[in-house]
Amino acid sequence: MLLDHGTLTLADRRALAGLHDSKQMAVADRERLYPCVLRAAARVSVVVRCVRGIDARGLHVTNVEALSTALERLEPRGAICLVDGFRLPPCPLEHRAVVEGDGTSAAIAAASIIAKVTRDRYMHRAAAVYDGWGFEENVGYSTPEHRGAIERLGICDIHRRSFQSVAYRQLGLIGAAEDELDEAAADEAVPVEEPPIELAG
Repeated sequence: MLLDHGTLTLADRRALAGLHDSKQMAVADRERLYPCVLRAAARVSVVVRCVRGIDARGLHVTNVEALSTALERLEPRGAICLVDGFRLPPCPLEHRAVVEGDGTSAAIAAASIIAKVTRDRYMHRAAAVYDGWGFEENVGYSTPEHRGAIERLGICDIHRRSFQSVAYRQLGLIGAAEDELDEAAADEAVPVEEPPIELAG
């Protein structure tokens, strides 16, 4: 997101005073700050990547590419571009990596609110499509309940086949998933699209 400090009103600054690492915030606090961040932002870019793309290219490579795309779409001319954690080699824009940035930079913390709330809302809607894995509670994280659901039900279309969890190993899914990906690549198969899940609201 692009945050122009010079255009922030006093009300904006007060509303954003509670910003810090979104992962350490209660759901209600993130939801309360979300519209405040959107109102204060000069521009916002959210990039989403599908599970098959992540499996094919790897999570870190996909993250770097998605972050680079998001930064370029913001067109931050003359701005200081901060990125949480690591540099983005594919990105032609000048930027600075900030380790644990969501705990030290208001702009990065604000962007993390947008990312976390967007992701969690997607997972809540995914729960209605993929019933049984408890996505409305675990929002995709590897909780004991989520691992138990995988042991009972296996994995669904939005589970990463390349994610090497204990449950995956116990069920023998890791080797099978890798074979599935290899076969898809060999056959030049078109990636299966996840069912569309409405994010508005």
